[in-house]
Amino acid sequence: MKEKGVLLPIFSLPSKYGIGDFGYEAYEFIDFLKESGQGYWQILPIGPCGYGDSPYQSFSAFAGNPYFIDPDRLIDEGLLRQEEVSAVCWGRSPAETDYSTLYEKRLGLLYRAYERFREEHGEELAAYAEKEKDWLPDYALFMAVKKSLGDGPWTDWPEEIRLRRPAAVARYRAELAEEIGFHLFLQYQFDRQWQALLTYAHEQGIRIIGDIPIYVPLDSADVWTEPENFQLKRTRRPRVVAGCPPDAFTRDGQYWGNPIYDWQKMERDGFSWWLRRVGAAARRFDVIRFDHFRGLESYWAIPAGNKTARKGHWEKGPGEAFIDTVCRAYPHTDFIAEDLGYLTPEVMALVRYSGWPGMKVMEFAFDPREPSEYLPHTYEENCVCYTGTHDNETLVQWCTGQSGEVIAYAREYLGIGEEDDLAGAILRAGMDSKAGLFVAQMQDYLRLGGEARMNYPGHLLPENWRWRLQSGQTGDALAETIRTLTREAGRG
Repeated sequence: MKEKGVLLPIFSLPSKYGIGDFGYEAYEFIDFLKESGQGYWQILPIGPCGYGDSPYQSFSAFAGNPYFIDPDRLIDEGLLRQEEVSAVCWGRSPAETDYSTLYEKRLGLLYRAYERFREEHGEELAAYAEKEKDWLPDYALFMAVKKSLGDGPWTDWPEEIRLRRPAAVARYRAELAEEIGFHLFLQYQFDRQWQALLTYAHEQGIRIIGDIPIYVPLDSADVWTEPENFQLKRTRRPRVVAGCPPDAFTRDGQYWGNPIYDWQKMERDGFSWWLRRVGAAARRFDVIRFDHFRGLESYWAIPAGNKTARKGHWEKGPGEAFIDTVCRAYPHTDFIAEDLGYLTPEVMALVRYSGWPGMKVMEFAFDPREPSEYLPHTYEENCVCYTGTHDNETLVQWCTGQSGEVIAYAREYLGIGEEDDLAGAILRAGMDSKAGLFVAQMQDYLRLGGEARMNYPGHLLPENWRWRLQSGQTGDALAETIRTLTREAGRG
C-alpha cells in the first residue's frame, strides 16, 4: 500500500511555552495524523541548536534539545511549580519561536527542576550516564566548560582544555560537577519524554521519520571529543570545510563551514563513530532520512581559509563501503536518501546501490526548458515524494512567485485551467503518483504563504526556523479533508 505522511518539526508544534515540545500538543498532533489517515510524521533534527538556531547545526550528534522537555510533565512529577512556569513571559507571539527568551528563561527553570530531582534521584542519573557512556559524559563536560568560559566556541578555550589534556579534563570535571550533573539531567528527561511520545505514536499507528545531518559543526562535542575523526590541523582547526559548488542559483556556492570527516581513518576502524550515531538515531526514529546523501559519493572540500565555496574541489566519499557497513549493522532500519542537489551518474548509482528510496520534490518539477525527473509521471515506487522540504517555499508561496511561463507549463501538465487551484493540483498530483511514500509540509495543507516558510538555505535570517502551528489551526474539518484526499489517491 502506498504510504502517506506530514512534515512538521517538533519546534513548530503549538505550546504555551515559547516552542513546540513533547507536551500535550504533540500527543494531539499524533491524534490529528491518525484522524487524517496518515501513517508517518516527519520531523527535523532534534538535537540542541547552535549557530543560527538551526537544527542542522547542533552541539552534539547524539544529544536532544532540552527546550523540547515539557514543563507540564515536570510539574506533574513535582519538579516544578505551576507558578514558577506561569511567571515567565514565553515570547512575543505564539506563531513563532522566540529563541532568545528560551535561552534566557528555559534553562534556568529547568535548573530548578534539576535541583529538586537530584536530592532523591542521583543514582538514576548516574545509571543513565553509564548507559550512554559513549557520548553523554563528554557532552555534559563540553556544555559545562562552554558555559564556564562565556559560551564561546571550544576552539577559543585555553589550550589545556581545548586539546583535552588529561589533567585539565579531570580538573574541569571536578570543578564543574554541578553543571555536568545538570546536563545529564536534561538528557535523561529528554530521553524519557521522547520515548513516551514515540510509544504513543506507535500505539496510534504513526511511524516517525527522523533526520541525520551528514555534517556536524566545528563547535560541537563531537569534534572536541574525537578530533581524530575529522580533517583537522594539529591546532584542531579545520584543513577543509564543507559546502556546495557554485551553480545557477548561487554564484559563490554555499560555504557551510562544517569540518569534513577523515573518511579514510573512519573506514579503517569500521566507521565505528557512524555506527554509534546511526544506532542512537535508530532507537529514536522508525525511519532515518540521511541528509546530503551525495556527500557519501563525493564531497565539496573548501580550503578552510576561503571566504566562499568557489575554490573548493571534489573529493571521493566513503561510498559503497559505508553503505555496506551501515546496512549490515542495522538491517531492520529503514532509510531515506536525501539525494537532492548536484547529482552525477555516480551519485545516482550509489543511491541505487543502497536500495534506499530517494527524494522527489514537486516544486522542482515544472521547468519548461528541460524534462525533469521530478515530474510525477516519471517516479518509481521506491521514492518519497514531497510537495517541498523545510528548505523550500510553501506551495502557495511557490505558486505566487513563479514566472508566467512556469505557471502555464505546470497548469498544462496538470490538466487544469487558469482559474483552477494550482497549489491543490500539485499536492494531489504528488499524492496520486507511484511514490511509495508521499509527504506534505503541514503549511501546504493549511494553505499558508511565505509567512510560514521554514528556512532560507544559505542565508542567516531571523525568520529561519521560527514558524509554529497555532492551536486551532488543525481540527476535524481539516483532518477529514486530508483523509479524503488520501483515500481518493489510493493511499488508504
